[in-house]
Amino acid sequence: MRNLLRTGLITVVALSSSLVAGSAQATPPGPGVKGTVISQTTIGDTDYVLREITIPPGQSTGWHYHDGTLYGFVKQGTLSHFESTCESDGVYKAGSTIMEMSGSDHVHIGRNLGTTPLVLDVLYVLPHGAPFSEDAPNPGCDFQ
Repeated sequence: MRNLLRTGLITVVALSSSLVAGSAQATPPGPGVKGTVISQTTIGDTDYVLREITIPPGQSTGWHYHDGTLYGFVKQGTLSHFESTCESDGVYKAGSTIMEMSGSDHVHIGRNLGTTPLVLDVLYVLPHGAPFSEDAPNPGCDFQ
């Protein structure tokens, strides 16, 4: 999986010729959550976007889902990932990879419960023109 992610990230960087800055999207992201587009390209009806996302200690992405599959690499810190059941579906330390499935039936939140910034490199494989994420309400969990 790690080699597949690295190959995908390298392919996106090699195919793209533009650098664009953006902000993280979710409902609502915590203060200081930032996303920067590193590279992007479109092939056919699919957008491939490589972003670096930084989540400060104690903050989260907010509840959301994606219209396409995401492949993430934890560059720094620890990602605590939760499904809409409010249950953790994984804790990912630096060097780990994660895949997020597409669709509104895959609502989730990423949280930084650590004491250092969490930095993720994320490859978005999205239908052309889709946003990075779709906002979703808190499904009833006692955390945001």
